[in-house]
Amino acid sequence: MAAAPVIVDQAIAHHARLDAQLVAAVRGVRMLESIVWPAQAQEEFLAAWRVGRIRLPKIEYRKTDLTQVRASLEAVSRSADPDHPLGRYLILTCDSWRIATRLLDVAGSHRVTAYSTRLFGRPVEGLPGGGPTNLEAAQYFVALANDLDQELREYEADTVLSAEQVQADLQQQIDAFFVGHSIRVELDPNLISKAAASATRIRLRTNTGFSEYDRNQLLMHEASVHTLTGLNGREQPVLGSMARGSPRTTATQEGLATLSEMMSGSMDIERMKRISLRIIAIDMAIRGADFVEVFRYFLAAGQNEVDSFSSAQRVYRGVPVGGGAAFTKDTVYLHGLLSVHSFLRWCLRHRKLGLARQLFAGKMALEDVFALEGMFGAGHIAAPRYLPPWIQRANGLAGMLAFSLFANKIRLDNVEADDLVLGL
Repeated sequence: MAAAPVIVDQAIAHHARLDAQLVAAVRGVRMLESIVWPAQAQEEFLAAWRVGRIRLPKIEYRKTDLTQVRASLEAVSRSADPDHPLGRYLILTCDSWRIATRLLDVAGSHRVTAYSTRLFGRPVEGLPGGGPTNLEAAQYFVALANDLDQELREYEADTVLSAEQVQADLQQQIDAFFVGHSIRVELDPNLISKAAASATRIRLRTNTGFSEYDRNQLLMHEASVHTLTGLNGREQPVLGSMARGSPRTTATQEGLATLSEMMSGSMDIERMKRISLRIIAIDMAIRGADFVEVFRYFLAAGQNEVDSFSSAQRVYRGVPVGGGAAFTKDTVYLHGLLSVHSFLRWCLRHRKLGLARQLFAGKMALEDVFALEGMFGAGHIAAPRYLPPWIQRANGLAGMLAFSLFANKIRLDNVEADDLVLGL
């Protein structure tokens, strides 16, 4: 870790101490881990399903007393200066964690939906710039993927890689990229999602087949963003909380990770479909669909039984499986993707591409980049040590964004096929 500079500004020193208190207060809070389903739930459900016995999963959530955590967070908020950029950051972050603890208090009940919505939004909310809703965007991508499915199958090789092969490939590439840090790629038989990342390790689900796209997506999504921002956050001299992030940074981090897939050419239309299906499923659950109905929805959309269960359980984490409730976290993928992409285009238009790099200095929300811009200039927030390859090449990024800005001015519904034939 880089040597921390001597902090002489009293306000900076004060908020650095508060940030350390914040980190200590939430050290034991693991929101996603607290509501994850046991692997046994999948085995039991699918075993019964295959012999025609349809039954809703029964999930019990362990209750924990988070009263003291909230008291510590409130103490930090009271002591932070709302008129100071670091103080404002701490107040927003504490509020985010307080909502998360309230969500865990009511795990297993319909009330989770309200807290989840405050943290991650819901499908019927609009996308940035006054565009369509998350749900409408999801429906668009699913319909487009379905229309293109047969045509694209003729061009794409159907390669299946084992978890062990993907583990070895990722480990080699990660070791070459994160020089000076040791990141372990591990196989986890209890992991329901295909992968999960922290600053020190990336876990892959055992006994799962991966495509070439899957492997490349994992490298760009998990390693080049989630692990990378965690490591850069550990280098921060003042805000140690940027190493872990908070629920309020989820949309930006997932959007950045998904954009990283797209920028590197790792994002395929099937990946967009999977993300979009989850958003539609969240809306179904909120409107009353139970777990079995959503499981069948994923099956009908072309996912296998294991992936359909995994996708459905993401929707029902922490909520009753009988319908009328949902854990809405997966809403952030499209919303975050479009928000971060719009941010990069804004940076280009206003000649501030340097801000785009600052987004990788730790686990931040988009608003933090603007609010803390002066902290970077003063050295109180360190520049990112690592950057994903696609943003290291500033000229290439600028070229892509410039083309995107101009291409958006062309209304495709006004373009006829004859207009595209050169020379006419």
